[in-house]
Amino acid sequence: MSDAQLEILASRAGLAVDWIDANGRAQKVAPAVLRAVLNGLGHPAGSAQEIDASLLQVQQSQARSQLPPLLTVDVGARLDLARYFEPHSPCEIHLEDGAILNLKLDGEAQLPGLIPVGYQEVSIAGRYFTLAVAPLHCHSVASAVDSDTPRAWGLSVQLYALRRPGDGGIGDTQALEELARVAGERGAEALAISPMHAMFSCDTQRFSPYSPSSRLFLNSLYAAPGEILGERALRMAIEATELADELAQLESQPLVDWPAAAQAKQKLYQALYEGFARGDHPLHADFSSFRHSGGEALENHCRFEALQEVCAARGESLDWRHWPEPWRNPRSPELAAFAEQHAGRIGFYAFCQWLIARCLQRAQNVARSSGMGIGLIADLAVGADGGGSQAWSRQDELLASLTVGAPPDILNRAGQGWGISAFSPEGLVRNGFRAFIEMLRANFAHAGGLRIDHVMGLQRLWVIPLGAPPCDGAYLYYPVDDLLRLLTLESHRHQAIVLGEDLGTVPDGLREKLIARSILGMRVLLFEQDHSTRFRPILDWPDNALATTSTHDLPTLNGWWHGRDIEWNARLGLVTGDDETHWRAHRQRERDSLRSALSQDPQNFREEQHETDQVLDASVRFLGHTRAPLVLLPLEDALGLDEQPNLPGTVDTHPNWRRRLPADSKQLLDDADAARRLEMLACARLQASERDR
Repeated sequence: MSDAQLEILASRAGLAVDWIDANGRAQKVAPAVLRAVLNGLGHPAGSAQEIDASLLQVQQSQARSQLPPLLTVDVGARLDLARYFEPHSPCEIHLEDGAILNLKLDGEAQLPGLIPVGYQEVSIAGRYFTLAVAPLHCHSVASAVDSDTPRAWGLSVQLYALRRPGDGGIGDTQALEELARVAGERGAEALAISPMHAMFSCDTQRFSPYSPSSRLFLNSLYAAPGEILGERALRMAIEATELADELAQLESQPLVDWPAAAQAKQKLYQALYEGFARGDHPLHADFSSFRHSGGEALENHCRFEALQEVCAARGESLDWRHWPEPWRNPRSPELAAFAEQHAGRIGFYAFCQWLIARCLQRAQNVARSSGMGIGLIADLAVGADGGGSQAWSRQDELLASLTVGAPPDILNRAGQGWGISAFSPEGLVRNGFRAFIEMLRANFAHAGGLRIDHVMGLQRLWVIPLGAPPCDGAYLYYPVDDLLRLLTLESHRHQAIVLGEDLGTVPDGLREKLIARSILGMRVLLFEQDHSTRFRPILDWPDNALATTSTHDLPTLNGWWHGRDIEWNARLGLVTGDDETHWRAHRQRERDSLRSALSQDPQNFREEQHETDQVLDASVRFLGHTRAPLVLLPLEDALGLDEQPNLPGTVDTHPNWRRRLPADSKQLLDDADAARRLEMLACARLQASERDR
C-alpha cells in the first residue's frame, strides 16, 4: 500500500499530514492514524483499492463544474465563477427585498461586486445558487454602545450558579433577569452567560454545558415557567405534584444536584403541560406559532427526545448510532409512524423548548431595557455529542464517527479528547452550509453577542477516531473564509457582537482574519505574562480583544493567589512530588510579578485591607484601564470567591458545573466587595475612555 497515495487522499480530504506542535516541532501523522481518521470522514482507506476509490470520489466531488448550493463573497468584491460558467453569461439575481438585479459576468467570468449584503438567489445559464454577501465587519462593540472609542464593561456568570427563591435548585432565567437589572443599573453593558444548549432529558447525569445534545436548541431546565404561564399556574402544578418540599430542599444545597433537580423540574413541566394542553389557553396561538416557525429542526429534536425516552424505559442504548436502522434515519416511514403514536410526548418536548425560548427572550429584553447596549452574550460550544440530537438530525453535516480534542502539548502531555463531534467540512459545502447557518441563527436569536468557544475551530480542529487516544488524531481544515463571512453576515443581521475564544495554539493568520472582521479575541490577566513571568503593562494590552481576569476553566483570582488550583490537582493526584514543588515556586514568582505590575498604579495598595482584597481590587482596576473595548469580570472575581467552576482533567472528582453562588441574584451586587469592585471598574473604564478619545 502506497503511503504517498494515502497522503494525497488525506490532503485532498482536508487533513494536515504534517503539522507543528505547541513546542514548535515538526510532526507527521502516522499512516495508521490517517487511515482511521479518513474512515471517520467517510473515505475508506484500508487498502490500495479503497484509497483509489476514495480519491476518485473526492476528486469528483471537487470537480470544476460541480456548482455548490451556496457561495460567499464580501460586499463590494467580485466573485470568480470561471470554474462554473462562461464569460459574459447573463445573471438574474433575486434580492431578499424582492427586487431583481440583472447583470453579466465579465470577460473573466467574474460577478461584479454590485450585490447588496444578504442571502441573494442567483440564476445563471439555467443553474441556481445562493450567494451570501457579507459585510466586511461584524457588529462591533462601538456600534452596540454608540461610542467611537468604546471602553465598556460587563459581567460573566455561570447561569446554573445563580440563586433566587423558587428556582428549584438550578439557576434560571428569572434569576438572570434579576441579575441583569441590578448590573444594568450599575452601568454594565453586557452579561455573558454559560452555554444554554439542549442536553439529554433522559440522561440527567450528563450536564457539562460544553457537551450538549444539540446547539440548535436550549436546556429547558433553565426556564422559569411562572414568568410565561403565570405564578398561579406554577403554584397549582407544584401542589398537584407535591414537589414543594423537594424543590425547597434542592434550593438550599451549596451545589447543584443535577439529576434530582432535573427530575423534579421535568415532573413539574409535565404537570404544567397537561394543564396547558387542556382547554383554551391564551398562549396556545403563540405555542403553535413557535412550533410552526421551528419547522423540521424543532420537530426532529423533539422526536429525538421522545425516542430516547422510549429507549430509556426499555433499558436500551440512548446513543442513536446503536439504534435499529429505521430509527437512525430521521426521515424514515417508521419514524413518521413513531411520531404519530407519540404525538403527546413530542408535544411535551416542544412545550419545554417554547418555555425556555420565551424565557430567554424575556431576559434579553430585560437586559436591554436596563440600559445594556449589548445585553446577554451567549456561549457557543465547539461541538455537540456525536450521540445527540444535532448529530442525528444532520448526519451528512456532522462527524459522528470522530471526536474533537487537542494534540499533546506542554500542559496536557497525553492530549485531550473532548467527547464531542464537529461539522464535516465536505458536508457543510455539499449542503450549502445549512447546519452552520441554522446554528448561528439559533444562538444569536436571544442575545446581543456570541462567544465562540475555541474559535480556532473555524479554521481547523484536532479530530480523533472514536475509541482512539488523543495523540492518534489529525488536524482537519475548514473553509474558514466562508465560515467567517457567514458569521459576519449573521452578526450584522442580528446586530450582535462576536467574541472568539482564542486561547491556546492559534493557527498562523487566524488572528489577523478575526481582527479584520471585528471579532474580538480574549486576553486573560493570568495568561498575560512572558516567559520571565513579567506581566504585560496596561498600555500594551490590545484594543481588538476583550479583557478578563479569568475563565471557567481557570482558578478564580482569589483561588490563583492562594494556589487552590494547585491544591486540587495535588489532592486528586494530577500533580505530585517535584512537579507540585516547582508549580508552587513558579506561582510565588507569578504572585510577586503581578503585585509588581499592579503597584505601578499609585491608587493600588493604599487602603488598609486584607492582601487578597487589595490584589483583587487592583486587578479589576488594572483591566479597567486597558484599551480593551470590553472588560468582562467573572462574578466569582467580583465576589472574591476562591473555587473555580470547572477543573479540566476531572469528571466527577471535582464538582464541575455545580457550584452555586452565595446569595440571591437581587442581592449579589450589594455585597460590599462586589459593589466596590464594580464601582472601581466603571471609574477605570470611564478614565480609559477619556484617555483614549
